[in-house]
Amino acid sequence: MTNTDRLAEWLCEQTSAFAAHVRDFAAPVPTCPEWTVRDLVAHIGQEHRWAADIVRTGRPPAVPDPRAQEVPGDWASWLHAGARELIDVVGAGTAPVWTFLGDRPARFWLRRMVHDTAVHHADLAGRAPVIAADLASDAVDEVLGFVTAPGAATVKPALAELRGDGQTLLLRPPDLTPWLITRGPAGPTWRRGDADADADVTVSATARDLLLIATRRLPPDDPHVTISGDRVLLDHWLAHTAL
Repeated sequence: MTNTDRLAEWLCEQTSAFAAHVRDFAAPVPTCPEWTVRDLVAHIGQEHRWAADIVRTGRPPAVPDPRAQEVPGDWASWLHAGARELIDVVGAGTAPVWTFLGDRPARFWLRRMVHDTAVHHADLAGRAPVIAADLASDAVDEVLGFVTAPGAATVKPALAELRGDGQTLLLRPPDLTPWLITRGPAGPTWRRGDADADADVTVSATARDLLLIATRRLPPDDPHVTISGDRVLLDHWLAHTAL
């Protein structure tokens, strides 16, 4: 798992990249259909501070509404200050804190905010987001960790539909170890696997594009993506893993 210093670097990088793609505050965000760019800016500024409050207190405050958030005129500095606040409080924290998967180390929230910020960067940048392969790889690890975590179906009942009898999906990026997902009777499991594994369906794309597919920011039919095998199995997986 990525260390805290690298996560802090990524959060600063992705917050800057997100801010660089902000143009018209009133413009709609197609991949967040109920939000405008202004709402997305408010959300990023809120969520970093919300996560920092969890680390400080160990418990979750109420989830904020971005539409109710006042966005200051110097919104870019406000975004960077929120990221810095989270980095600092995680660096100072030692006790486990609340997460939706049970108590975890404070760095859980730094990692979660890195990846969410990267995905929202993609919301504004479309095909253009610069998301490094190691960041995207860690984000896919995180998504699969959520989907396969014990008790995850209690939080998201649709995940219970992912039980199976050995069906396999392979996510294969170039130059990185792929992810092999197996749907078993107790639920799905995953591991970093063999690029030549004989899976029921294989999705070949960059780590960035695999992340964007997993988070519904890129359709699997994108010309930069290659799918071989049982497309129905892939569609079922995507239909039941939206987070």
